[in-house]
Amino acid sequence: MIRVLLVDDHPVVREGIRGMLSTEPDLEIVGEAGSGPEAVVRVAALEPDVVLMDLRMPGGDGAEATERIRADHPDVHVLVLTTYDTDTDILRAVEAGATGYLLKDTPRAELADSIRSAARGETVLSGRLAGKLLSRVRRDPEPEKPAALSPREVEVLRLAAEGHTNAAIGRALRISTTTVKTHLMRAYEKLGVGDRTAAVSQALRRGLLPDT
Repeated sequence: MIRVLLVDDHPVVREGIRGMLSTEPDLEIVGEAGSGPEAVVRVAALEPDVVLMDLRMPGGDGAEATERIRADHPDVHVLVLTTYDTDTDILRAVEAGATGYLLKDTPRAELADSIRSAARGETVLSGRLAGKLLSRVRRDPEPEKPAALSPREVEVLRLAAEGHTNAAIGRALRISTTTVKTHLMRAYEKLGVGDRTAAVSQALRRGLLPDT
């Protein structure tokens, strides 16, 4: 069972999401929060697997809450669910440690599958949002020395940047899912990051991935 915490400042939105997910037998809504600071407290108390996090809330910023949650509870994955799709918002969420970024018009089945992917630590970005992230990091690169990624690590990260799951990457490269995870972990260490989404962002910033 995947334990989910809903974070949104609008009760009607939380009620709607709860209703959408109520038919999914492997997803359990364990609590709700109406602001970023409240979300931090609720995560500590409820220990969810995934937090569905709104980004802009009057009571406290979702990106700041995401950063706190990821720092204090690295096993908890944050999936941003918002109405804002600007590249600045997407990049802020990714840099804060969000596992993925979805818009509130995401269909129910896709939302449920995205929560499952997030619980596994996999990057969750729609093709359109991934394109925005790619555009932003490529026109605003960080002046850092490239990490010495192996060709296979580059291939794995390139496919991850396109939104493929570990299983799909394994099929594409004809390697096992365990080997995919090994390549990702080595890339994390070389890039100085702690998760898949941050690794993709850093690799793109440093110009380590070919255009897709």
